[in-house]
Amino acid sequence: MAECTSEVEPLCPESLKLYEAQFFGFTPQTCMLRVYSAFQDSLYDILATVEAVFVKKLGGPDPRPELCQQAREYTENLLKYLQERIQRLSSRMETLLVNNVLFVPRNVLLPEDQPHKKYPQGVEQLLKLETELAELQQSYQAEVCAKHALLAELEEQRAVQEQLDGLLKWIGELRFTWMQGGMGSVQDSFAFMTQTVRSLQDIMKEIARKTNGLE
Repeated sequence: MAECTSEVEPLCPESLKLYEAQFFGFTPQTCMLRVYSAFQDSLYDILATVEAVFVKKLGGPDPRPELCQQAREYTENLLKYLQERIQRLSSRMETLLVNNVLFVPRNVLLPEDQPHKKYPQGVEQLLKLETELAELQQSYQAEVCAKHALLAELEEQRAVQEQLDGLLKWIGELRFTWMQGGMGSVQDSFAFMTQTVRSLQDIMKEIARKTNGLE
């Protein structure tokens, strides 16, 4: 059987429904092309079967070559006629699909376009929001750094507090030991030791003065 020699007309960019294609996942032209191709494939199979049946009915099990050739010519003429009719119907169906079926009204938006309708900011507003976002990020980083510095300072204060607690504990133990040994209070003992040290310092100064005088 002869192949279909008719070609599909090229589509101009203006005729493509880009938003409909994004919405449905295909263009109306693609839909009609698939329907047209499927119908032609079915038509080829049907005409080939009909041709074989007629040849067998008219020519018997062993038909003459002239009969087969004549049947093929009739089949090709019928195919050409049907293809012309199908092309005209396809154009009408495509117009119907584009205008009435596969058509997205202006008030219908894709899910990813809904935020643009809800927040219709311009370019200046978008730049302003980006600037504010950058400032917020810088403020957050500064707060994080301040938090780390505060935690480090608290850790140092905790270490100093531990040392102070250890010193107070040592003084308490020393005071308890002195009281157990009958040495009086810690304040009196420190006062006595301070006085003794000062007396020793005075004696050492006097000895040094006399030594320098002898020389």
